[in-house]
Amino acid sequence: MTASPHKGAGHRKRLRDKFMASGLSGFADYEVVELLLTLATPQRDCKDSAKAALERFSTLKGVLEAQVKELCEIDGIGPKNAFGIKLVLAVSARYLKQRLEKTDPLANSASLFEYLYHTMSGSGRESFRVLFLDAKNRVIATDTLFYGTLTASPVYPREVVSAALRHGAAALIFAHNHPSGDPAPSPDDFAITRRLIFACMTMGVTVHEHLVIGDRQYYSFADHGHIRQMCAEFEQGWRRLETAHEDG
Repeated sequence: MTASPHKGAGHRKRLRDKFMASGLSGFADYEVVELLLTLATPQRDCKDSAKAALERFSTLKGVLEAQVKELCEIDGIGPKNAFGIKLVLAVSARYLKQRLEKTDPLANSASLFEYLYHTMSGSGRESFRVLFLDAKNRVIATDTLFYGTLTASPVYPREVVSAALRHGAAALIFAHNHPSGDPAPSPDDFAITRRLIFACMTMGVTVHEHLVIGDRQYYSFADHGHIRQMCAEFEQGWRRLETAHEDG
C-alpha cells in the first residue's frame, strides 16, 4: 500500500519549486529555515519549528550561528537538522573565502566585507584575522591568529610578521570583530595597529588596512586616514634614526 503524502507536502514542494526558479528572492527568513529543516525531515511539516527557531534566535543569522545544543531545544529540530544548518554555514564560509582568494580585495571591498562579516560577526569573543597578499595584492591566504579581546589576549607583532614571511606575503590586511556590534575602534585598537604597522614596515611588508567588523557595519582605518598617518610616522622616525646614526 502506497503511503499517503504527509501534511504540508504540497507546501514544501511549492517552496522548493520557488527556490529553484528564483533563489531566495521573496522568501521570509522562517521559510529559509524551513527549507533547511526539510532536508533532514522528509515526513513532517517544518513550518512551526522554523518559526519557533526565528522567534528564539531573532534572525536567520542567529539561527545559523546558534549552538547545536540550543537548536536541539527547539521542538521538531534534532541533531540531523542541526548538522544540516551547521554544514550550510561552514560551506558558505568556505565559498566566500575561495571567492576572495586570488582577487584584489582592495578593488573588491564588497566581497571582502561580505566574507569578513559572514565569518566574524556575531561571535561572543573577538578574533584577529590576517589576509596575506602577494605583490599584486591578490589574496594568498587568510588566517585567524588570535582570539580574545586585544587587551586580554594580546596580538603579538612578531607572530604576525612571522606568518607574513611564512606565506611570502608582500602586504597584509587586518580585521577583528567587536562582539558588541559597535565597530568604533578602542584606544587599544589604535595602539596595536600602530605597533603592527611599525613591525611590518621594518620587515618590508606593507599594511593596507585594518577593519573592525561590527553588526552590519565596519570601521576602516584606511578610509579614515589612520593607516597613511601611521606609515608616515614610521617613515619620519626611521629617517630620524638614520640621521642620528650618520651624525654619530
